[in-house]
Amino acid sequence: QVQLVESGGGLVQTGGSLRLSCTASGRAVSSLTMAWFRQVQGQEREFVAGTRGTGGTTYADSVRGRFTISRDNAKSTMYLQMNNLEPEDSAVYYCAARGGVSAVYLSPRSYNQWGQGTQVTVSS
Repeated sequence: QVQLVESGGGLVQTGGSLRLSCTASGRAVSSLTMAWFRQVQGQEREFVAGTRGTGGTTYADSVRGRFTISRDNAKSTMYLQMNNLEPEDSAVYYCAARGGVSAVYLSPRSYNQWGQGTQVTVSS
């Protein structure tokens, strides 16, 4: 069982930056595929970015070039650096994980471990 705890959300103006962190416990993150999703109330949970345990990253088209996902296996932590934020990026951001290292899955149904979420609000 993996426990995930997110931090780093907040309120920022358009064009600003935030860095989200997701710290895992209970299992080595090097054996996990991990991802960030986001959800606006009333809408489906949306894939943002993911990273395989063996390396390699995948991004949603809407964030590619603005967001950077990374991980520090020694610290059991995954990060999401978000630059040039837009009001459309406002959502609750969730950290997700699943066993296996070979692929990043885009569907939230493919992940069985979730954090509690952290709110990101971008003002115009």
